Amino acid sequence: MTTAAGSVLARIWHGLLAYAVKFGIVGLIGLVIDVTLFNLLRLGVFGDDHWAQSAIGAKTISTSVAIVFNWLGNRYWTFRRHRRRNYVREFAEYLIVSLGGMAIALLCLWVSHHLLGFTTIVADNIATNVVGLALGTAFRFLLYRYWVYGHHRADGLSNLDRVEEAQRSLFEEPRLRPTDAAAATPPPDPGSAGTTAGTPPRGS
Repeated sequence: MTTAAGSVLARIWHGLLAYAVKFGIVGLIGLVIDVTLFNLLRLGVFGDDHWAQSAIGAKTISTSVAIVFNWLGNRYWTFRRHRRRNYVREFAEYLIVSLGGMAIALLCLWVSHHLLGFTTIVADNIATNVVGLALGTAFRFLLYRYWVYGHHRADGLSNLDRVEEAQRSLFEEPRLRPTDAAAATPPPDPGSAGTTAGTPPRGS
């Protein structure tokens, strides 16, 4: 592998693929939390005969918990270098993108079930949990990476670090190293030194 190819692969890894791997790990754990909590609620582990045991209630609670977990995991691990100072606004944008990904999965299910007429349980699962999940995940990742945690965001930590570094370079005098200070000091004039040394003392 040439040096240029290795440099390109390194930029792709650090710029996109490393984030994608971490994003996938966080999403997988969030999925386990969602499915596990949903089934525990449906089985009545946390109590019977209340809204949380119903299908809609259990799914609302489990998905909400998974979204909060995914936000924390992505904020403090996947995109920790780009997390935002305004965490309330960050979470609001994160929630919007999450709902957008869910809407994509529902749209795939609607097209398959109602427009194309694939009404079996297998077809429904393929539409929403395979095609819809893949498209929704790609949608969420791209918007998280380049919008919610984009390096251009004014309150992003990586952007603030760059701004502070630029301000230091503009408004602070650079500190000279000892070698630089020695190089900047002009050498003594040999002629003036010789004249001073050769001048006879007064009164001689």
